[in-house]
Amino acid sequence: MVLCPARPPRGTRTSNGATGATRSRAFMFPYFIMLIFCGIPLFFMELSFGQFASQGCLGVWRISPMFKGVGYGMMVVSTYIGIYYNVVICIAFYYFFSSMTHVLPWAYCDNPWNTPDCAGVLDASNLTNGSRPATPPGSLSHLLNHSLQRTSPSEEYWRLYVLKLSDDIGNFGEVRLPLLGCLGVSWVVVFLCLIRGVKSSGKVVYFTATFPYVVLTILFVRGVTLEGAFTGIMYYLTPQWDKILEAKVWGDAASQIFYSLGCAWGGLITMASYNKFHNNCYRDSIIISITNCATSVYAGFVIFSILGFMANHLGVDVSRVADHGPGLAFVAYPEALTLLPISPLWSLLFFFMLILLGLGTQFCLLETLVTAIVDEVGNEWILQKKTYVTLGVAVAGFLLGIPLTSQAGIYWLLLMDNYAASFSLVIISCIMCVSIMYIYGHRNYFQDIQMMLGFPPPLFFQICWRFVSPAIIFFILIFTVIQYRPITYNHYQYPGWAVAIGFLMALSSVICIPLYALFQLCRTDGDTLLQRLKNATKPSRDWGPALLEHQTGRYAPAIPPSPEDGLEVQPLHPDKAQIPMVGSNGSSRLQDSRI
Repeated sequence: MVLCPARPPRGTRTSNGATGATRSRAFMFPYFIMLIFCGIPLFFMELSFGQFASQGCLGVWRISPMFKGVGYGMMVVSTYIGIYYNVVICIAFYYFFSSMTHVLPWAYCDNPWNTPDCAGVLDASNLTNGSRPATPPGSLSHLLNHSLQRTSPSEEYWRLYVLKLSDDIGNFGEVRLPLLGCLGVSWVVVFLCLIRGVKSSGKVVYFTATFPYVVLTILFVRGVTLEGAFTGIMYYLTPQWDKILEAKVWGDAASQIFYSLGCAWGGLITMASYNKFHNNCYRDSIIISITNCATSVYAGFVIFSILGFMANHLGVDVSRVADHGPGLAFVAYPEALTLLPISPLWSLLFFFMLILLGLGTQFCLLETLVTAIVDEVGNEWILQKKTYVTLGVAVAGFLLGIPLTSQAGIYWLLLMDNYAASFSLVIISCIMCVSIMYIYGHRNYFQDIQMMLGFPPPLFFQICWRFVSPAIIFFILIFTVIQYRPITYNHYQYPGWAVAIGFLMALSSVICIPLYALFQLCRTDGDTLLQRLKNATKPSRDWGPALLEHQTGRYAPAIPPSPEDGLEVQPLHPDKAQIPMVGSNGSSRLQDSRI
């Protein structure tokens, strides 16, 4: 299964750190509501969908060929995420390599890239950078509270050295060669781990799925023993109920649930297609969903314990040091790490954890695209040359990610993150839910699950699939549009043409659904539009379980094959024939072969 990193909640992406932290405090209640009524039900639906048909995000739409555009939309979303997500991993690689030193390069203000406004927190003498009179230690808190000029060394390292940030999204400047090199390293690592498909990635996930918990626990133990840690944790746990009525908070919670669980990416369907037919995916969906979200909450304790220590050290409120977006991982937390004893060691552990979490997600994204391409083409050559398909996808992802390593790259990365993989995810999931429940038929799908698992889906999931989840998503979309606010990065306002590109990226995945529906209607037989519509939405003849031994009931062949016919059962996909696979919950499974 897909393992997604514990990311800062989407609601923390606002124009300043204080507002971002406030939104995170109003985020927990909507987050758990969305988890219960949307996240877990849709997670179970995608797992059961892929496992029943043993097909990727395109092949499963034999259930209703007219809605195959949903699968293409998932591929588009996975493509966008795969492009910019590996850039985030490459930045983590860069910080990891930069931590291999006695003194972290963002600890002090005596570097060539620092400005006179740089104010370090390790000692009072660094506040001046040699350009102003030294500030007595006792006035450090006053200076940090009232000086609008103050920038931390970690912020200047991020903005002026790592990114060499340009002043506008249209001003690409130069490609940052260190980031480009790290991007190449990250893509090579991903390719090597997927060179044999799930055979290799399943073994790698044993490590990438478990070791981050070791690092999180080490950082948590260290964090809670620091002075001021309790203040940060209480700030993290204290909700602000006046923000609950904001539709954007609920929309952000929905986006974060879909993003962290991997719903509507196509990855859940793809990975579930490797499961044994009778695998208990209901149990898996409960365990994985709760474990995934519990990890995010656990990571919040780790982060805010150290931010509380940092706030106590600076003599300011936690909201002043709780940054947002990439600033939390690459500005606020690196700055906090400089305050710990043996700070390079903690920095190495932290960024190594980020790399492993990111790679776990990237494996799933790349495997989704490769499996969809291989299943869609389906000829013998591409089945045997899947490694070359994986290499081609990796090379294309590297080339498309090069602009994101330029001086304007962070602007484009945030644009893709906020638009390409946000509300389009909930739209795709909503349409998938409606098409299965009301076009294919909820009774048919419940019978399919009972045939596969031995029991029908629980009543709670039946109600959520048919009514609750689509309704919640629909109303959140409406109110999100009403309360829409353009994207910003710190104090930078995105121009109108950039926002338009963001909406085009978001629509590019959703538009696949009506376009393919029209295409399917045009190619479907029928004398009238109603007949064509009926023929285009009914299941294909080859819809159902992949293996003959599982084709029972209404899927039983009319004339069962006999040995005299000379027919053999061949695995349609080499990777789906008795292959051990590891999910994010650490379980090992044997995969079914396919006809």
